[in-house]
Amino acid sequence: MPDHPIATREQHEHELAALELAEHPAVKEAYGRVKEHWLSGMDPSPAMRECFDWAFDEVMFSAAIWSSNQDPLRPKVICITRLAHPVAGRQIRGSRWGIDNPDSIYRVIPISGAERYRIHGRVAERRMTENYFTLWDENMNTVDVLSGHDLVLKDDRTFTITVDSSPADGRANHVRSAPEAHEFYIRDVMLDWARDEPNELRIERLGGEPTTPPKSVDEQARLTAQFMLKYADFTMGLSRGMLRQKPNRFSLAYSADKGGALRNQFYVGGHFRLEDDEAFVVHLNDGGARYFVVPLANVWGTTMDIVERTSSLNKAQSKPNADGTWTYVLCPGDPGVYNWLDTCGMREGMLTLRMAEFDGNRPRDDLSARGEIMKIRDLRARLPEGTTWVSTEERATQRRERAAAYLRRLPEVDA
Repeated sequence: MPDHPIATREQHEHELAALELAEHPAVKEAYGRVKEHWLSGMDPSPAMRECFDWAFDEVMFSAAIWSSNQDPLRPKVICITRLAHPVAGRQIRGSRWGIDNPDSIYRVIPISGAERYRIHGRVAERRMTENYFTLWDENMNTVDVLSGHDLVLKDDRTFTITVDSSPADGRANHVRSAPEAHEFYIRDVMLDWARDEPNELRIERLGGEPTTPPKSVDEQARLTAQFMLKYADFTMGLSRGMLRQKPNRFSLAYSADKGGALRNQFYVGGHFRLEDDEAFVVHLNDGGARYFVVPLANVWGTTMDIVERTSSLNKAQSKPNADGTWTYVLCPGDPGVYNWLDTCGMREGMLTLRMAEFDGNRPRDDLSARGEIMKIRDLRARLPEGTTWVSTEERATQRRERAAAYLRRLPEVDA
């Protein structure tokens, strides 16, 4: 097993190769073409246009990372959504996209339904609240899924997942493949950033030597260009769906296992638009969810400053009200509330609340989420009993502890 679950030699080699791939003429041509296509398709507001360039670079580099791990005969375990970091003296670009969850470590493994595989791994001593091995088809629809809660472990906390098209027939940790199976999408969710650890993983393909050669550099570059356009169109679809609603309107949405959504997870999505003296206040009853997160994003599908600022908060990072419900205040300036969703200076953007891990996979009947606009000057009078307020020094401590906890995922930064 590698020394670090994410910063593996295989990951670093893949990232460095993706940097080279981004310089290929076919990829550079696609940068300009997709950029124009996406901007004209979204017609962004000035605020969203302001954050486009850096967000676009992250989404396009994520396309290079993901598209270059598409060979089911030579599969790798690759983390697809990371912040910028150094490797071997070079700066690896950020690779967030698709309205990423800041709590999640996303890894992908390409497979073929005609092949057999074993996924070998080890869990940390502290088990994650949420962890899923989801097998997708080419359109991100679920073929099969294995919850980390159901993993059968050896005494040393290692496990092996078998992957093939046969029934389990008594095999523990089995994922049944199918002709349409395309890749694994693995979510390791860090609820407690300071203590949770992702699983260590590696993939083994069973059988003989590959029957086809790997893609040439030119073939890979053409595939990456296709992924770049696909990412832009996918994100446009997500953003347009939320922008169809009036601003500052939120209600419970759905649980699904299509289009990249996680089975048995409930989503709330929408967009906010604020005046200078306004805050958007979110009221949440989690319905028994052991996990939820409230992250902010831009219309390009990337989260904002998730390390130094509280632009996302999950259940472990939040303070409940006196009655056990939760309230969040979303605005550009610090309102003094512990549960402040920092918009990083933006008065508009996207909000995607996600709730999961219910007993029996069903929430209680009191599950609810709603939002309302309040004047910032009225917050102290109108927020619920038990709201936690913070001083400037306490906010600085909250931010400092948050950053230190997140950077455990980026050991390269301290290398």
